[in-house]
Amino acid sequence: MRNSLLLFASAIFTVIIVTLSSSIELYGAVETKSGENTITNVAYDTNPQQDQGEEVETEEGFAEATHSPAPAWTVIPFVLLLLMIASGPLFYEHFWHKNYPKIAVILAALVISYYLFVLHNTHGPVHAAFEYIQFIALLASLYIASGGIVINVNKRSTPLVNVVILLIGAAISNLIGTTGASMLLIRPFIRLNRNRIKAYHIIFFIFMVSNIGGSLTPIGDPPLFLGFLKGVPFFWTLEHNWDAWFFALIVLAVVFYFLDRRNKVKEEDLEEEMVYDNKITINGKRNFIWLAIIIISVFIDPNIIDGVPGITYDGQTFSFIREIIMLSVAYLSYKFAKKDIHELNEFSFEPIREVAFIFVGIFGTMMPALDLVGDFAKSDAGASLITHNTLFWGTGILSGFLDNAPTYLNFLAAAMASQGASLSVVPHVIDFANGGVYYDSVLDLKAISIAAVFFGAMTYIGNGPNFMVKSIAEQVGIKMPSFFGYIIRYSIPFLLPLLFLVWLLFFY
Repeated sequence: MRNSLLLFASAIFTVIIVTLSSSIELYGAVETKSGENTITNVAYDTNPQQDQGEEVETEEGFAEATHSPAPAWTVIPFVLLLLMIASGPLFYEHFWHKNYPKIAVILAALVISYYLFVLHNTHGPVHAAFEYIQFIALLASLYIASGGIVINVNKRSTPLVNVVILLIGAAISNLIGTTGASMLLIRPFIRLNRNRIKAYHIIFFIFMVSNIGGSLTPIGDPPLFLGFLKGVPFFWTLEHNWDAWFFALIVLAVVFYFLDRRNKVKEEDLEEEMVYDNKITINGKRNFIWLAIIIISVFIDPNIIDGVPGITYDGQTFSFIREIIMLSVAYLSYKFAKKDIHELNEFSFEPIREVAFIFVGIFGTMMPALDLVGDFAKSDAGASLITHNTLFWGTGILSGFLDNAPTYLNFLAAAMASQGASLSVVPHVIDFANGGVYYDSVLDLKAISIAAVFFGAMTYIGNGPNFMVKSIAEQVGIKMPSFFGYIIRYSIPFLLPLLFLVWLLFFY
């Protein structure tokens, strides 16, 4: 564990130092040219209609692009990483579990090095480094803080009680994230149903709490938080996603209720032995204070509150106060948590360690994919294919079988670039989200947002908490379906029809 953490810290430190030092060297060279300013920002050109080599207007004047765009083959490390994320735990589990940190770091380093030393592009790596730190600070702090809370529901397990817990968990996921809510509630949910637990209990938990529930706030699910970091207003998701969120959860709750009514295994026998006082006990309540601090800190952003210190690079201001608060909370909540609570929760750093390394690779390798998607969307052929319908199904299908966070960014970049906007320019993102500037942009963004979150439940690999919940269930002896068993037995008959109804009602 120590070696892995050291490798992780070294990788992040190296990326930040190299990218920042390269940018300093670049700006030093710029200052030596009298009367000229040069930037290396082709990947996210603020004026997509300009050809390479022409002057492009920035907030500080005019600049000339000086490097070539990434060639198509540079997307190979990104595709390779995503394929290994999907196949590794299934077909070569021992090798993958032992080596995924090295694989993720090496693939990321290859792409970053190509950007820095061949393309002389510091924009992409610096932005990716900052956004990764913001991303992992939120996930890690929520995961660690929620790990110090134990909830015990001493009630008789009934279909109605289970439905209420699933709906409460879905709502909570918008406050502490799908990862935090899943880790907080999966063990109490299993304990509550210990006399009649089946795989469908865990699958519907993944559907409702680990994915669809977190559709209303950027805290709820990783792709929405990435959108928030790019400039989507915080309450945009609550305003625009609530109807599809409510409809999907009600449908799933009704289906689960009738499934659970048929489950009578050992229920009568256990009723004679167990005494229920209908009480809900919570240990580690002070960790709710830590969670509240994390939630409040989300708003401490220089792009939201004037006067908050930030790091400005290439026309964009990045937060660092928020991340310091989140990581400090993660450390303090773990240090001062009672050991017996962590033991009851079977708390481990392994799930968040895996997420941290995997996303080092994703953030490091997905830059060429974002560039290529954006370039295609600028073309007449690409722009003609982009509608809210194709965005819904395209984002959704890839989110189900790859990771939904980079998929969200790829399709948002495509949708914006097709109308001459750039994902890396905050005012463009704000205008795209608010509507009135770009055609049908609000519905496009809603289609991308809903699809990325909802379709993340299609497979174990669609969203980070899915595999975490599966692992916890298997640790306590619950027989879970295989990767393809999950899809055939649950996703296709239960989730896919729901997604089709969502499309018909809200996007068609």
